[in-house]
Amino acid sequence: MKLIGAVVCVAAIWSAGLGAQTKETETKSKITIKDGKSVTVTGCVAPSVSGTGFILTNVADKTGALHDYLLVADNDDLSKHVGHRVQLSGNVTDQGDAKIKIETTSKTKVEHGDDKETHNRTEVKGDAPGMPYLGVKSVKMIAAVCP
Repeated sequence: MKLIGAVVCVAAIWSAGLGAQTKETETKSKITIKDGKSVTVTGCVAPSVSGTGFILTNVADKTGALHDYLLVADNDDLSKHVGHRVQLSGNVTDQGDAKIKIETTSKTKVEHGDDKETHNRTEVKGDAPGMPYLGVKSVKMIAAVCP
């Protein structure tokens, strides 16, 4: 009976140690846009709802209707234009020919355990569901504030 009690005690201590392990997860995503229609549009740069990127708001088309675009850029130049009215050139995904490639890598570091790394690749062809993407090639500031 004492042996069973000792085994239960050791198991409880061991599982408590497992629960106390520190886990740190880092996820990085890279979005690439190929093809699509080349455009130059004017709008306001704002942080995305998720807080991990940027959107271009208040982009008027030829009929005067307003649109928004999720912005895809290789650098952090857009962060200094938040709240500014800008003119962007690039490829949009809402014209049927575009391909959006999303690559995500997640690394989980476990203290006193095995680290894990996962990779995920997704490719969407044609019109993207939801808000269209705009692959930014150039940025020109028009005004320091947005109306």
